[in-house]
Amino acid sequence: MFFTIRFYILKGKNTRRCPNIKELQINEQIRDKEVRLIDVDGSQLGVMPVKKAQQIARERKLDLVKVAPNANPPVCRIMDYGKYKYEQAKKAKEAKKNQKVINVKEIRLTPNIEEHDLNVKAKKAVKFLKNGDRVKVTVRFRGRELGYTDKGEEVLMKFAELTKEVGNIDKKPKLEGRNMIMILSPIN
Repeated sequence: MFFTIRFYILKGKNTRRCPNIKELQINEQIRDKEVRLIDVDGSQLGVMPVKKAQQIARERKLDLVKVAPNANPPVCRIMDYGKYKYEQAKKAKEAKKNQKVINVKEIRLTPNIEEHDLNVKAKKAVKFLKNGDRVKVTVRFRGRELGYTDKGEEVLMKFAELTKEVGNIDKKPKLEGRNMIMILSPIN
């Protein structure tokens, strides 16, 4: 009975202790005996006991942050942790802002599509390509149409010809199951 209660207490403690692995250990959370200390300007102060390192950080009114927990001895740095977290969040936000999301739009055709319908679908694909999206063109074969895959490939090549001024073929027509797929990407 005592063992199971103790087990649950330890289990609860571990789940609360480190909810986010990316969080660094700061000040009193550092439980090592000795650490290698790095000053604010990047100079090394040497290997010293944790208590002394925490005292130096407190005197400077800064935080002691464990930056390399797997090193032997672990490396700690004296810094303003709030400012550090703010700068990291700012960098992450900037990186997210600069990345471009590429969407893939899909257009479905049949091997027996009429000329006018093909032109309408091609205009839609041109609109997608001008917006910077990739276009996945699919020809679906039903029943006996699967025996005429060459006709589906002709339709896809004609479609690529209609959209050649704004997009080029990224992936050539390929049969996957009952569908023949071709991917177009915008010309930069």
